[in-house]
This record gives sequence, C-alpha cells and structure tokens, in this order.
Amino acid sequence: MSIPADPEDPRSQHERLVAGDWYCSDEELGALQRRAARLADRYHRAWLEESPEAGALLAELLGGLGEGTRVRPPLSVDYGSNVTIGARAFVNYHLTAADVAPITVGEDCQIGPNVQLLTPIHPTAPEPRRDGWERAAPITIGNNVWLGGGVTVLPGVTIGDNSVIGAAAVVTRDVPANVVAVGSPARVVRAL
Repeated sequence: MSIPADPEDPRSQHERLVAGDWYCSDEELGALQRRAARLADRYHRAWLEESPEAGALLAELLGGLGEGTRVRPPLSVDYGSNVTIGARAFVNYHLTAADVAPITVGEDCQIGPNVQLLTPIHPTAPEPRRDGWERAAPITIGNNVWLGGGVTVLPGVTIGDNSVIGAAAVVTRDVPANVVAVGSPARVVRAL
C-alpha cells in the first residue's frame, strides 16, 4: 500500500485527520493530545478528591457529555473532543478511547472496565507505517448497549441499540440491535 504525499495539498495534518484522510502527527496534533492528557489527568485528580470541578473538567475534555453520565477514571483519549457520551451512561475504569475519528456512545450504555474503542487505522505496508501515516474510521455505539469488561471495538464499527457484547470480545464488524455477541472476532450468539 502506497500513501502518496501530495505536495499540492495545502491542508494541515489536522485538517487531513478531520477529513478522514491519511495524515502524520505533527506539532499541532501533539499539542492537542497533550491538552487532552492534561485534562484527563486533572479530571482523575478532581474525581479522587470528590471536587465539584470534576464534572466541568470531563465536559471540557469530551466533545459531548449527557446528563447523569458517570465516567470513572482513569480515562485515556487521543483528543477527547471526538468522544460523545449520551445521557445516563456508565463508564467503568480504564476506558481507552482512541478518538482520531468520532466515537459516539448512546444513552443508557454500560461500559465495563478496560474497554478499548479504537478508531485509528495504520497501513499494513512497512514503509508508510514506519513513516507514521494513519487515518481513522468512526465508532458508533447505540443506546442501552452493554460492553463487558475488556471489550475491544475496532475502527468503523457500529453496535446497534440494546445489544450486549461479552467480556473480552473483539468487535471487528457491525453488530445489529438486540443481540448478544461474544468472542474474538465477536459473533452473534443469540437475539434478545
């Protein structure tokens, strides 16, 4: 796989990232990632101290946060601004949301500990991968979905409303609404 560098492309790496095109990290993206890491760290500390500032820090970190949603730190994100979590959701410890592309979590969701929502896509060819190229595809989690502990959701996946993903499953493709899916790769084992 060859990723041509177009010398005529005037877009910044951030603009390329937002468009879903191949990009390489640069100083601007690094600054945005450090901002997110600092906010996540401040949120973690405020949460531990039961500070009223915690909710405001989480809202500043994320792109959208529904009313009544609880997120237990630590929380790891690339940018934070590409993560939206709906109302009344519960996110347990150690969520990794690699939000190079949008990650949307619906209302009333339950996310177990150590879940990974991974939007980045890296080249399989050695040279462009070594050169740092990547792109991403969004992840969409419907309403009232339960992701068991240790679930990994890969780029471009949509999980339908009310579905349950069993612990440690690796979700490599879309899961319809109202089903239970388990395994690696995750497969539907029954309807709800």
